Formats: sequence, structure tokens, C-alpha cells
Amino acid sequence: MTDRPEVKGGTSRRAFLRTAGLAAGGAALGAGAARATSPDPLITEVQPWSMFLGEGVDATPYGMPIHFEDHVVRRNVEWLTADPVASINFTPIHALDGTITPQGCAFERHHSGAIELSKEEYRLMITGLVEKPLVFTFGDLMRMPRITRTAFCECAANSGMEWGGAQLNAVQFTHGMIHNMEYTGVSLRTLLNEAGVKPEGTWIYVEGADASSNGRSIPMEKALDDCMIAFTANGEALRMEHGYPARLVVPGWEGNLWVKWLRRIGVHDGPMEAREETSKYTDLMPDGRARKWTWAMHAKSVITSPSPQMPIGHGPGQMVISGLAWSGLGKIARVDVSLDGGANWQEARLAGEPGDKALTRFYVDHDWDGQPMYLQSRAVDETGYVQPTKDQLREIRGVNSIYHNNGIQTWYVNENGEAENVEIG
Repeated sequence: MTDRPEVKGGTSRRAFLRTAGLAAGGAALGAGAARATSPDPLITEVQPWSMFLGEGVDATPYGMPIHFEDHVVRRNVEWLTADPVASINFTPIHALDGTITPQGCAFERHHSGAIELSKEEYRLMITGLVEKPLVFTFGDLMRMPRITRTAFCECAANSGMEWGGAQLNAVQFTHGMIHNMEYTGVSLRTLLNEAGVKPEGTWIYVEGADASSNGRSIPMEKALDDCMIAFTANGEALRMEHGYPARLVVPGWEGNLWVKWLRRIGVHDGPMEAREETSKYTDLMPDGRARKWTWAMHAKSVITSPSPQMPIGHGPGQMVISGLAWSGLGKIARVDVSLDGGANWQEARLAGEPGDKALTRFYVDHDWDGQPMYLQSRAVDETGYVQPTKDQLREIRGVNSIYHNNGIQTWYVNENGEAENVEIG
């Protein structure tokens, strides 16, 4: 690449959140190639850890990450909301590999704070246009036929701060309102069939037990398709912040529908037009109208390494470009990666068989020559939908949106391996 594309507003943000960025991923690593040109004292000399007994099997009854990884944590942006009880934090996707998000790293979104609700006190009611209104205890749910599936949960506002241009210099903050976990629970269809939905029941309204009584309307077609009531994630009970003891899972659709501490399912003949689905979670269009019922999260991807929090620390040579792709419309079919800001593309290697409405990991093995790069990724899902550029999105939806920004992300990587959030004109 000989001509550097025009960059909009990147360098002024170089120091933004540097503590959360370079400190999390800036440790220098050795060069990619194995080498043994001189004796290595870490091999030739006896080390402290081999001279003494280590921790016993009961030192940590619930295993925790080793302290060397204590930088891999959720983080929030303090100025984003007025109070942390009605706020969000971000998954450290830059520091994770594979596709499954540990529960302890999975982002949180609360409308009135996380609540403590025991299994013994838990109740789930189904009311409205049903033949038989029902109340389930947690024990009742545990006795019903069980299913397991892996799905991503993405906040509709993920990347929302980037609508007006490059803002946050960390992939954790630009794309970290997402997690991907394996859920086990009961199909929502099973519960609705148990209650007997009347013919005129075409929508459900789901509501949580927290103080916000956060509720959302969902068409019956989706409710009977792949929704589930989950009580475990990644093989263990849900964490409190993720809705313990039971939450709704709505694969492929925006995260605000995944109601936590689910307490009520009302069957109705239309949507409720509730506060959280009218004042929020609608897309403001350039002509002033608000577009609603935009549930599905369309194909999206991002390179997680290198990125501002994961610079190249080893200098030129062998390296791995890694990232995540997903689509609420189905499986990822292909991911393309560009090193020159979209002028040329190469197909990335997918790590395993893509899952339906689940995160897919991609890799590009690259021999870096030390020259600057403009890294981009572009996802294509099984429907043929191609992830758009940010400018393509803005041509249709303007710059006043908050939700559903799935535009292509650009990282500028300089000669020192440091990465920065930029846009290319």
C-alpha cells in the first residue's frame, strides 16, 4: 500500500482509555519463530515454582483465573449513563479466544440493577389468551423436557457510539456489548403448549421480576420457534447478573428481549407498545420517524487482535489476525479480511463449523512486514447478506441512530504495531 487513505479523527483519541487498553494487552511477546541460539535461564536454571509444593486441590473450591489474567475483566464507561444500576458494561472480547464467553466476562445490562432471587422463591406465570393460566415453580421447570443450544446475545446499542465517527479507542467498548454462551433450559413452545394458546393469541409480552418490570412484546411466531427459558449457561447456573435463576433466550434478536428473572408471559392479540419498546429500542431515521420492531441483529464482525487493546508486540514477522463474526439471521458463511482499508480482500479461515445465530471465530495467518495496515473484516451470512460499510448504513439511516450499527470497523496499525480506531474516507 503506497497511498495512505484519508483518516477521520483518529489520532486525537490515541490516549483515550489507554489504561484500559495497552495495559490490558501491551506486554511484549517473543517473535513468532522458535529459537534456541543461546542458553535460556528459564530452561537451564531451576525455577522457584519447581522447588516447592504448589496449591492443594481445595485451595480454591470454585476455580478462578490465575492472577496473571486479572486484566481480563468487564469494564464500563462511567460517563455513558447517570447511574451504574441502569447501565451496561462490556465483554473483554479482545482478550478472549474461541467463541464461548465465560459467564464472569459476559457483559451486563441492567435497567434497575441485578437482583437476588432464589430458586425457592421463583415463580413464572403464563396468563392472557390461554386455555389454562399457569404458574410454574423452578422445580416445575426442572421436570420438563430439556434443550441445549449456543447463541449470542448482543445489545441493540452495541457499536452505537460509533454512528457519528470513530469514538472509543478499544474493541471492548466499540463491540463488547455481546456474549456467546451455551444455554440449557426449557423450550418456550413447551410452556405455551402446556397453557394452550387461543387462536387470537398472536403476541406475547414478557416481563422480568426486577424493579424496572422491564417488558417486551414478541410475535408468537418467534416465541414458538427457537425461544427458551434458560437456567444454566456454559454448564452452570446462571449468574445473578445474567438473570438467576431463569431468563428468556431469544436467539438472533436484540438483547433487550432476553428478559432476565423472567416472571410473567402474557399472551395477547397484539403488541403492548410498552415504554421500553417505544421510548427506547427504536431507530431514529433522517426524516424524524422512528423505525420499530427491528429485532434481528444483522451480520457483523470485528477484528479483536490486533486492536487498540491488543497491539502487535513482537515486531515484523509471523502473526495471527483474529476476530469474531455473527448473524441473527442464521449461520456465518464467510468472513473476508482486508489489510488495506477495503481495497483488497482475502477470505479468512473459520475455526470450526459456524453455529446458527452464534459467534464464529475467524483467523488470518499473516507475515507482517512492519508496514502500516488498515484492518477490516466483512461478514457474509447464509442468507447472502453482506455486512455494510458505515457510510452505506448512514446513506439510509443518517447519523442520529443509536441501535443496530453493524458497519465495518477499521483499525489503523502503525509501524510500531499500535492499533487505533479510525474511519476511512
